[in-house]
Amino acid sequence: MLLVHAIFYLLFHHPPNQPPIISIFVFGPSCLTMEGFMISEMAKRVRDILSMFVLAIFSKVIGRKPYSRRSAPAEPESEANECLSWRLAVEANNMPGWSTVPLHCLSHVETYMMGGQYEQDVNYIVEQIENYVSQVVLKGDGCDAWILDIDDTCISNLFYYKDKNYGCDPFDPGGFVAWVMKGECPAIPAVLGLFTKLVEGGFKVFLLTGRDQQTLAPATIANLHNQGFIGYHRVIFRNQSFKGKSAVVFKSEVRKQLVEEGYRIWGNVGDQWTDLQGECLGNRTFKIPNPMYCVP
Repeated sequence: MLLVHAIFYLLFHHPPNQPPIISIFVFGPSCLTMEGFMISEMAKRVRDILSMFVLAIFSKVIGRKPYSRRSAPAEPESEANECLSWRLAVEANNMPGWSTVPLHCLSHVETYMMGGQYEQDVNYIVEQIENYVSQVVLKGDGCDAWILDIDDTCISNLFYYKDKNYGCDPFDPGGFVAWVMKGECPAIPAVLGLFTKLVEGGFKVFLLTGRDQQTLAPATIANLHNQGFIGYHRVIFRNQSFKGKSAVVFKSEVRKQLVEEGYRIWGNVGDQWTDLQGECLGNRTFKIPNPMYCVP
C-alpha cells in the first residue's frame, strides 16, 4: 500500500511553479532506487496516460484471486463438494461394492492422489499405527502377529490406475495381471517404514493378498523384495481352494487359520474394507485410503 501511495504522489504532485516529475522505478536486489527527470512539454498527457495504466494494473491485481501453478483445473464448487462427499462416503464404507469412480470426479481423485493429500493422509494413519504399536507388550514367544495387505497398502498401483483414469474406467483383469507381472509397483514409503519397525520389533508379519498364487506369486515376491519388504514371516496368496470366494471369506479363513496355529493378531492393515471385515480381525484394524477401486 505504501508503494501505491508513493507512485501516486510522484505522478500527481510536484513543487509549485515547476514542471511535473515522472519517476522511473528500478527494483534492485536490496533497495528501491528512483531516477527523476524533468519534462516540460507533453507532461500532462504523459501523466494522464501513466495514471490510466497504473489504475488498470491495480484494478486487475486487486480483482485477481491467488492460484497455484501445480493445482489441477478448478472444478465448479458444487461439483467439488459432491466429489469430496463421495470420497468420504467411500472411505467410511457407506457405499460398499461401488464399481467405478464417477466420471465427473476424475479431477478430484487425480488431485487427491497426486497433489500430496493422499500421501499426507497415509503418513498420518501410519503415525497412529506406530503410536499403537509402541504400546503393545509382546509375549516374546514368537506368536505376536501383524497382518498387512499388499496392493495399495504395501506397494502402490497408482501408476496403473493413472492410465485407467484413476478408477473411472471399469476394472480390466487382463490389464491388471499384465501390470503385476512387470513387478514395477513402488513401495508406499510410510508403510515400508512401518513394516521395518514391525519386523525389527519382533512381530511376525504376514503379507496377505488376493493375488493368485499360481500365476502372480513369483512376480509379487520379486517386487516386494526389490522394494525393501524383506524379513516378513510369510506371504499368503489366494490359492485354488478359494477361487470364486469373496475377499471377506478368503481373508477370514486365513486369519482364522493363523489364530488356530497359535498366533495373536495385534494389528491388521488394508486399503479395502474387505481386508478388515469378517472373522479373527485382530486386536486393531487400520484403513489405508483408496478412492480408486473397491474389492467386493
